[in-house]
Amino acid sequence: MIYLDNSATTNPKPANVLSASYNGMKNFSFNSGRGGYRQSVLTSEKIYDVREKIGTLISFPSQNIAFTPNCTLALNMAIKGSVKRGDHIIISSLEHNAVSRPVDALARKGIITYDIAMFSFDKEELINNFKKLIRNNTSVIVCMQASNVFGCVFPIKEIGELCRKNNIRFIVDSAQGIGVIPIDSKDNIDILCAPGHKGLYGPMGTGFMAVSDDTPLETIIEGGTGSSSMNLNQPDFLPDRFESGTLNNSGIIGLGAGVDFVRCRGIDKIYNHELCLVQMLYKEMSKNRKVIFYTPFPEKGNFAPILSFNYADYPSEKTAQLLADRGIAVRGGLHCAPLAHRTFNTIDRGTVRISPSVFTTYRECEIFINTLKKL
Repeated sequence: MIYLDNSATTNPKPANVLSASYNGMKNFSFNSGRGGYRQSVLTSEKIYDVREKIGTLISFPSQNIAFTPNCTLALNMAIKGSVKRGDHIIISSLEHNAVSRPVDALARKGIITYDIAMFSFDKEELINNFKKLIRNNTSVIVCMQASNVFGCVFPIKEIGELCRKNNIRFIVDSAQGIGVIPIDSKDNIDILCAPGHKGLYGPMGTGFMAVSDDTPLETIIEGGTGSSSMNLNQPDFLPDRFESGTLNNSGIIGLGAGVDFVRCRGIDKIYNHELCLVQMLYKEMSKNRKVIFYTPFPEKGNFAPILSFNYADYPSEKTAQLLADRGIAVRGGLHCAPLAHRTFNTIDRGTVRISPSVFTTYRECEIFINTLKKL
């Protein structure tokens, strides 16, 4: 199989991730921090090592990294824990349902109101689209680092500066950026949410929420943390406040190995390799009159290594199935981002998405191009 669906989850996983996950299951299947015996203490240290690796990668304090089962839960925690009744939120017009659904749910319950800032390839216009929606009660702006459908990269640093000037909390969904495009707390980010199984090459079922210092956040889940157990109130310190229940030790340890892999390879090298493949695909596919693109040529810095297209008059799902029948894995449909498809006028058809990884080869992309010609 030629796997070109790495935006969903990266595959294959690096050998060190497989080894670390097995080691976590075999030697660290103990509740970290919830026992005085040696194995529990060693497990706590192992988990904290991963917090430090992630904290170093994104310049957040290690103790402010809270592990979650996925990025979606992290975003729900960040969004719902940041608002009070009467607040106003701004999101972008390309957001994934992991952002748009919780925001819309809060609005339908009458807790908040929200507006959608239209995406633009013109950076100044895009920033202004956020700026002109700011109200006196705007408390949060939520924005993705890069579109999971069209690959468009947002000017996170400039949007963060806008938030800081207006005393607005800035929450970033880094699902399609982490491990591929540099990002850190210096971009005026208050909360960064990310999965472990995509650009960090970790196991599925892993993710985290990174919270900057002095960012108060209410809980949406309470329970056992192994700390302050005599108090019925949830702990008020990080990361315990947001880590109720037993952690996914083997997954987290595997995620730590994924971070090691990314740092060893180098984010810039990973990005350059993947973007070069996408650029080659764009150029070659443009020669095929049956291919329909919705974005301009993916210039470095403006796009993540993601490419959406349609073929002839086929529904996107049909194109994806025809490719699957020929041993090529891509994804067709709406990609859990109807806002993005409305923005690009593809809501009725969806798109076929290609997303390579560090392991994808030029030969595999050539096979894809030649296979597409024969559909």
